[in-house]
Amino acid sequence: MTNVNTFFIFSPEQIDISRYLRIIIQCYTIIYIYQACGPDNKTGPGGKGRTMKKILVAALAAVMTIACLAGCGKANDKVKVVNIDLTEEEYAFGVDKNQPELLEKTNKFIAEIMSNGVFDEICNHFFGDGTPVAVTSASRDTSKNQLVVATNADFKPFEYKEGDSYYGIDMEIAAKLAEYLGKELVIDNMEFDAVVLSVGQHKCDIAMAGLTVNEERKSSVTFTTSYYKAAQKIIVKENDKTFDSCKNADDAAAILKGFAKAKKVGVQNGTTGELYCMGDAEMGFDGYGFTTVGFKNGSLAVQDLINGNLDLVIIDAAPADAITEAINKLQ
Repeated sequence: MTNVNTFFIFSPEQIDISRYLRIIIQCYTIIYIYQACGPDNKTGPGGKGRTMKKILVAALAAVMTIACLAGCGKANDKVKVVNIDLTEEEYAFGVDKNQPELLEKTNKFIAEIMSNGVFDEICNHFFGDGTPVAVTSASRDTSKNQLVVATNADFKPFEYKEGDSYYGIDMEIAAKLAEYLGKELVIDNMEFDAVVLSVGQHKCDIAMAGLTVNEERKSSVTFTTSYYKAAQKIIVKENDKTFDSCKNADDAAAILKGFAKAKKVGVQNGTTGELYCMGDAEMGFDGYGFTTVGFKNGSLAVQDLINGNLDLVIIDAAPADAITEAINKLQ
């Protein structure tokens, strides 16, 4: 682990052990005090005093046990985002290569919402004081004029679900795009690494899932103009000081390069974070020597960090902030 343990500060997988060790030590201490009080001779001289001492010992035992159970729990469960952009990326939507007209109209739509303030208003729902708007999906029906959007609703604040409704920057844009095109919106929620593939196989019209533009994805879809600048960021335990002295991406990369294979770094499967860690020549990522562990979504990766199974997590900046804020509120 990255964190330096001090006396009676344990990583999450050791918490239960430390708790019971404390209890055992306290029990032996209490037994010693109890025996020192002498035999419980209530009728003999001093019996009443010894009985009172034992009552006090029992009360002390209860207080010590409660304090132990309360104090050994989740002291290190909070996490933080290292405020350094490891990469510079652009998000865009991926359109079916067989639908050039949809690409043209979507690019025109993007230009409009960028210029008329609609995009800023949507972002304010998630980064400001606005309220996210629920987006509903119709059922797929080939007899209707529909826009079928492929997404992965595990990428807050760009796409996520609450109940049967979809939320997020991309989802609100999708709803407005469908309205702009005069189509009924259908949202097809799937694993992230299937999103681009589904559009490439013409099963969906457009991919809207916080997609970073890269050459590999260009082989399956045609990207629209970019609508959002993104980056990868590091999440660590709140008391982890490994990256505190870093001033830029090069500083952070130098530390990451020093990590041996025993270090474990969590990423979301199929994302730029995974490519950054494992290496990708087309994107200019050399990769690192640590062990990269893939997860279905960023939240699961951060939870595994809290559980003590990872040293850090690398995911997109906006989801990193959203996940960290949500998890820390629960602590």
